[in-house]
Order: sequence, then C-alpha cells, then structure tokens
Amino acid sequence: MPFGIARTHLTNPPLIHFMLPVLERITAHPDSPELDNLIDLVKALRPHPAQEEPVTSLRTLTDLLQAHPQHAAALRYYLLQLLCTRRQTSLFTDIGILSNDGFFSELHRRLSYRILPPALDDRYLPDCLEKILPYNTDYLWIQAIPTADWNALLDVLQRADSELPTASTKPDEQKTLTEMLLAIQILSYRISAIGMEPELIRIYSEIKAFESPFLMQNVELHTYLNGYMRHLQGDPTPIEDASHVFVMLDQCQEVVKKIRKSTLRLGTSISVTYRLVRLDQHLDRLQKLLALVDVGPEISGDADPATLQLRIENRRKVGLDLALELVEAHNRKYTVRELFADNINLLARNVTENASRTGEHYIADSRSEYTAMYRSAAGAGFIIGGMAMLKILISYLRAAPLVEAFLFSMNYSFGFMLIHVLHFTVATKQPAMTASRIAADLHSRDGRNIDLDSLIELVVKVIRTQFVAVLGNLSIAFPVAYLLALGYFGLTGHHFVNTDKALHLLHDIDPFSSLALFHAAIAGVCLFLAGLISGYYDNKALYTRMSQRVRRARWLNRLLGRNRTARLGDYLETGLGGLMGNFYFGILLGTIGTIGFIIGLPIDIRHITFSAANFAIAMVALDHATTWKMIAVSGFGVIAIGTVNLWVSFSLALFVAMRSRQVRFRHGIPLLKGLLARFLKKPLDFFLPPANVGTASMPEDNIKSS
Repeated sequence: MPFGIARTHLTNPPLIHFMLPVLERITAHPDSPELDNLIDLVKALRPHPAQEEPVTSLRTLTDLLQAHPQHAAALRYYLLQLLCTRRQTSLFTDIGILSNDGFFSELHRRLSYRILPPALDDRYLPDCLEKILPYNTDYLWIQAIPTADWNALLDVLQRADSELPTASTKPDEQKTLTEMLLAIQILSYRISAIGMEPELIRIYSEIKAFESPFLMQNVELHTYLNGYMRHLQGDPTPIEDASHVFVMLDQCQEVVKKIRKSTLRLGTSISVTYRLVRLDQHLDRLQKLLALVDVGPEISGDADPATLQLRIENRRKVGLDLALELVEAHNRKYTVRELFADNINLLARNVTENASRTGEHYIADSRSEYTAMYRSAAGAGFIIGGMAMLKILISYLRAAPLVEAFLFSMNYSFGFMLIHVLHFTVATKQPAMTASRIAADLHSRDGRNIDLDSLIELVVKVIRTQFVAVLGNLSIAFPVAYLLALGYFGLTGHHFVNTDKALHLLHDIDPFSSLALFHAAIAGVCLFLAGLISGYYDNKALYTRMSQRVRRARWLNRLLGRNRTARLGDYLETGLGGLMGNFYFGILLGTIGTIGFIIGLPIDIRHITFSAANFAIAMVALDHATTWKMIAVSGFGVIAIGTVNLWVSFSLALFVAMRSRQVRFRHGIPLLKGLLARFLKKPLDFFLPPANVGTASMPEDNIKSS
C-alpha cells in the first residue's frame, strides 16, 4: 500500500470514508457536468467541529489522489468539464467589485438579498459557487490552509493524465483562458468609463486630456488582446508581453491617488467615494488577470530558465491569491458591513480632515495664545450662564413635550451658534477637533515610525489648552448664573427657582445618587456627533463650492447687495461646518431628554458648563443653606461630568479619525510612560505653557468655536 494511504488511514480514517466514495463516483462518470459530486467533495473537505485544523482534510485528499492516479485524472477531467460548460466571465468582472448602481442602490440590494436570496442559474459559475460554498464562513477555512498545501494538490492534478477511456468528450482546456480575456476587455472598458466620469474630471481636470491613462490603457490593451487572440487562432507570431498595459494601469492608479488628495482640499461626496472605490477594485482585478494570462516571454523563449521559473511560480501565486479573494468576495457579497467599510472610511477621512484643520486652532502653543484661549472660553461661559437661566424659564411654560423640546433645542442651538459667530470657545467642543489633529499627526508617520517626543509634546499642549478652556468656561458661567439669580431675587423678591427645583438641580449633578455620569456620557456622544456633522458640512461646502453658489443667487444680491453677498458666500464656505455643527448639537441636547420621557427610558444629557450654572442657581435659591458635604459632592459632580464629557467625545473622535486614516497605533504604553515622566519632571507644563520664545503667536481671532 502506498505510503500516503497508510498515513491517512492511520490518522484520519473518517475522512477516507467520506472522500473515497465521492472520488469513485467521479471516476465512474468524469464527463458529467453536474455539481453534486463536487458539492459532496467540498462537504468532505469542510472541517467539522471535532476537527482542529482544516488543512487535515486537504492533505488527506492529496494523499488519496497520489495513491490513486486514476482518481486524480478523473477529478482533473471532471473539474475542466465543469468549467468549460459554465459561463465564467461574471465571476471575474462582478464578484468582489461594486455594481454600477451607486451606494444606496447597492445597500438596498444587499439588504433585500439577505432577506430573500436571488434565484440561481447553474449555467453561470458564480451561481454554482453559491451551491458549492453555501456558508458565509467557508472562505475562513479555505484561507486557513497554507499555500504549500494548495500547491501540492494543484501539482498532483497537473501531473494527472486527463485522457480517460470512460470519457466521451474532451473538455475545452482554453475555455477559462478565453473567458479571462473577455473579462479583461470588459474591465478595461469599465475603467475608461469610470475614469472619465464628470464628477472625477471636475475634481482633477487634467484627466480631460485625450492622453488620459484611463483611455490609453484601453488602447494598449486592445492591441495586446488582438495579438493574443490571433496567436490562439494559430498565428505563429509570438504573444507580446503586457508591460505597456501595466505601465498605463500604474498611471491610472497614480491619477486615483491625486484625485483622493484633491478631495481633501476640495471635498467629496458619497457618489465620488463610491466611484473611486469601484475604480480601485477594477484596476486591481485587471492587473491580477493580466498577470495570469501574460505568457508572452514564456512562449517566445526570450526569458532565461531562472526568470522563466520565477514567472511561472509568480503566476501560480497570483492565481491562488485571486481564487481565495474570489471565494471570500463570493461569501461576503451580501455583507453590508463590507460595503460601509469600503466607502465610509474614505468619506470619514475627508470629514475628519476638516475637523483636523479646525483642531489646529484649539492648540495653544504660547502664553499669548493660552491667554487668548481663556478669554475666548470666558466669553462662551458668559453666554452659557444666560442660556441656563433661559432654559429654566422655558420649563416654566409647561408646554407640551415636543413643543418644550423644540424650545430647548432653539435655546441651545442659537446660543451655541452665537458663541461660534463671536469666536468664543466651548471647552467640550475641543476634543472632537483635537483628536482628529492627533490622528493626523500619527498618520503622517504611517503609524509605525512615530516620533514619540513630538507626540508627547502635542498631547501636553492639547491637555493644557483643554484645561484653560474648561477653566474659562466655568470661571465665568458660574458667577454669571449666580449674579443673574441673585439679581432676579433682588428685583422680584422671590428666587428664580423654588426649593424643590433647587434640590432637583443639585440631585441631577450628584454622581453618586443619580445617573449624572451616564447622562454625561450621552452628552459626550452628542459632542462627538456634532464634530462629525461640522466636518461633514465643511466638506460639503468645499465640494459644492458654496461661495460661488451664494454669489450667483440673484435674490441674495438684490437683498444684500453684491459685496455683502460675496462676503456671505466666503464666510459660509469656511464657516458652514461650525454653524451646522453647533445647530445640530443644540438639537441633540434639547431633544434627548424629551425622547427619554416619551419612550420611558432614563436618558438625558449633562454638560459641564450648564451643570456649573445650575449649581450656582441652586445655591442662590437655597439661600446658601447647604452643607459642606453637599457643596463638595456637587462640585465633584461638575468636574466628573466634565471629565466624562471630554473623555467620551475624545475617545470616539480619535477612534473614527484613526480608522478613517487606517492607522493602527501600537505605542500606547510608551506614550503613557512618556506622559507620566513628563508630568513628574515638569507638572506645570500640563497647566501652563512655557514663557514665550521669539515672536510666534497665533492671533486671538484664530481661536474660535467649531
């Protein structure tokens, strides 16, 4: 008995029991185009729960084929027969490539097919895969098998004799090659069409030229394919190599990179992002298929034996990689997460890039900038003190829940928008911006060779700028609310809130006996969302050329005059994100409590500056008849609420910014050690900037709210 069979019988007799009957059926009818035998063979290869490694099944099959050459020949003949009787082109042109329908149509298609799968047609190879590999996790065990074992199986099949006495027909072994060439032609035409889309031309106008690589690659490929097809039809002229086509495809990829860089400056949209992803997928697939069919130097004999062997091995590797890629893409073709991962990351990159540029204004380097940040935050604290009083007045109206939510939202929204217009700073709005700035600094070094000293210095600057912003907000919001409440009592003779309301305000900021910290985390999520919204509208204003659109509005020119309209357009192009971010942030703060009341869930928001103002109002209403314990707990509650606000919004913003830049930061522990060492050495650097050196100073106007 051959050694391979002896080994498999000793180690895996159950696998032999499953596989051998299937191979015997294939040997009996090798020219049958039915899928049943292949489905059974894959079922035998698929690892069972009791089996530790999927490679065991494949090695068992390889041993069986080595021991029984007639089974190997029959299996090779059977697989070729299956391929030559199926249409393969769509497998290469559609599987793993987004459709031309657009993002939302593709999303709807995937969701609908997950609920009600499409009908199958065995004439098409992708539909055959649906039956052969029906489980969404099949690609995992297939990819877990080492490349060497797949190559061993392919070697056994390649050495097998395909001439079988029981076979009535001979399969067309060039069928797959012909289908690949057709797929290459289709992919090339699609690349030309996508590359000349008006939206892409508007972003990068140089591709308008007739010599566009998206057009020229099709010209080069057409010449290459004509020669290839003539050779297959018997023309003795050797096949040319595809080097010229590869050069043009490389140029196409360079243009795609330039378009992506331009979108960071000019903005982007879901449609543009979707097209860029499709273009990348087509270029990648076309290069792989070309690498598989490019046999010109091998046929002509121009290459030396070593180079020839290297080319053959490389083609085998590319073919195996493409096969594994197609299997995974087939198993995940209805996965919604993959669609979002391919598209949203690119869109989020543009959104967070705008937030990163805004974040630079939130980092104070010198003492003059530090002082300017305090004044900016103090101005915001003054307005928020008044907003807290106005919110309590609105609550006295006892309006219907939705009306009350609307009034609360308008109070927050217009207050925050006023803060933005006056170039004041809300401290809790900083983390969403500074996180993007830190992620941008990580990305500049590709997340690997990071200059930790520079990163530590940046984090220290962010911490002390955040500290002075919080100090500016609280040091003014508390006394303003206190004086307003005291003035109200002096004018009217009764307190702004009664005793029960005052105790309720204090209970709301108690971190031990209420859900204050949970509500603060919800506010942190709102702050994070406001940062994304701000970046989204900044991107939208750039992409739609908001300034030019406003200038062309005739009704605005008649209403404001040409000069004022032009200034308004310029302001909106640079400040629309800040305005809309603050507007929607106010909507979120004003409606979450009412939503919680309507649906019966204990959800609400707690914001550090408003909590400090409410603390001051409650102190006046209680005539300062509070214990030191209550004061300490309330003061600690305000600080704890602020800490949760900042930490949640910063963590979420940093996570999204790093994911959008595809940064994997592995230097967390060295960074923490460096920050601790810096704190022990120079603790004041975390709270006060060093004395000004030189003349570098950022104008106060640059420190502004988002």
